[in-house]
Amino acid sequence: MQKKVKPDLSGSSKQPQARRRYEAPNRRAAAEQTRRQILEAARRLFLERGYVATSMAAIAAAAGVSHETVYAGFGPKPALFRYLIEIALSGTDAPVPALERASTRDIQAEPDPSRRLEMFARVIRLIQERLAPLFDVLREGARTDSDLKAYLDELNERHAGNMRAFAAHLAAQGGLRNDLSIELAGDVIWVMTSVEFFLLCVRDRGWSSDFFEHWFADALKRLLLPGEV
Repeated sequence: MQKKVKPDLSGSSKQPQARRRYEAPNRRAAAEQTRRQILEAARRLFLERGYVATSMAAIAAAAGVSHETVYAGFGPKPALFRYLIEIALSGTDAPVPALERASTRDIQAEPDPSRRLEMFARVIRLIQERLAPLFDVLREGARTDSDLKAYLDELNERHAGNMRAFAAHLAAQGGLRNDLSIELAGDVIWVMTSVEFFLLCVRDRGWSSDFFEHWFADALKRLLLPGEV
């Protein structure tokens, strides 16, 4: 008597694995798209309404996701806003420390001090275009939110340290005047790369970003480089 073979209703063992391999990239792409939607909605609402008046529920609704999805991806509102600031600084989809950015490595690798300052001015201009609008929101939020106040203080310290490191690198490459200390040079660069300075020039005095970039590069050369007038 011929033995009956029970049909395998689950399909072959290779099919689920192939399907999982196919579905994983799709899930990652969908998750990245959701993150982008949340970040775009958050930035727009923070800029339109300010920090205090923007709720996580409003961000979730604008992004077309649940409140839980926003919280799971970024944490509470101060953490989400901090993430927006960090990616504005890095110019990428994820926060990158200043000394690890490709733009920083390119500037450090440039042997000509004059050209290095031109590259630096370009980077600062691009950062400020992304960061300056959010910085006003940050200052507003820091008046009532202790987490944002601590973050604002941290940003100021990081900024001062990074500009001092830039001055030190400039001096090490022979691109700093002998009568100018690294500390003073760092302070000068810190002032001129502040959001407040950029907004005074571009927003309040009506300079174009192009004009600011070229003027800033020329000013740095005159203030910092040996032999400049």
